[in-house]
Amino acid sequence: MPSSLARLYVGPLQHLAPPAIAPVAPDGMPARELLDPARLDALLTRFGVQFGRGDRRAVASLWSKWHFAALIAHGLATNLLLERDLPLGLDELHLAQSPEGKTTGLVLRHAGRPLAELDPHSRFATLLDAHLSPLIEALAAVTGASPRVFWSNAGNYLEHFAGALADHPMAAPDVSEPAKALMASPTLSDGRRNPLHRPVRYVEGDDCAPRRVRRLCCIRYLIDELGVCGNCPLACRGRARAAETC
Repeated sequence: MPSSLARLYVGPLQHLAPPAIAPVAPDGMPARELLDPARLDALLTRFGVQFGRGDRRAVASLWSKWHFAALIAHGLATNLLLERDLPLGLDELHLAQSPEGKTTGLVLRHAGRPLAELDPHSRFATLLDAHLSPLIEALAAVTGASPRVFWSNAGNYLEHFAGALADHPMAAPDVSEPAKALMASPTLSDGRRNPLHRPVRYVEGDDCAPRRVRRLCCIRYLIDELGVCGNCPLACRGRARAAETC
């Protein structure tokens, strides 16, 4: 493991295993296979066995949450702390997986290259255009779930890790600003709608402290045994309605 990446995995990243670097014959599943409808369908079927007859859209959403968490944690840390662009495009990346098909780690061709541009849109182009956009399109096509669900999952982790990296020993005071600027903009630099725009909001909780709430539900509640997650907007609305009737 190159020292330039190994030193990232302290503080808020200490629970993560650094990505493997394998320039030749990397182990793991080639990420490009996620764009093959038959391969993606088989992967989601394998992952969904643990949820019995759970809704296919919810199964895909849960799979994407594990995948995006691994992808964004490593990619964002390297981007913001080292100003390096990891090879996260689907054509370059390999995936470490659990027996049930959950993404557990990344296998990289190299340790990244210096960012060509530092503006909030261009510096994340590999993540958005070479991985998230085509994968989310494939997930929506295979499952029938709205692309907005998967973009919301990605945005949730982008917002989470951007905040967490502020506590990293290597972090400058404004380390999270590029990610925050990306999420604050309704459009991308080329005029496209920004699918990562404001994925999370903070509302006053029952104890008057700010409470983190997703803007869009991840639909995991469609699997009966799971229900809604802790920052679900549906739960927040339910509490608001209950308070109005008290």
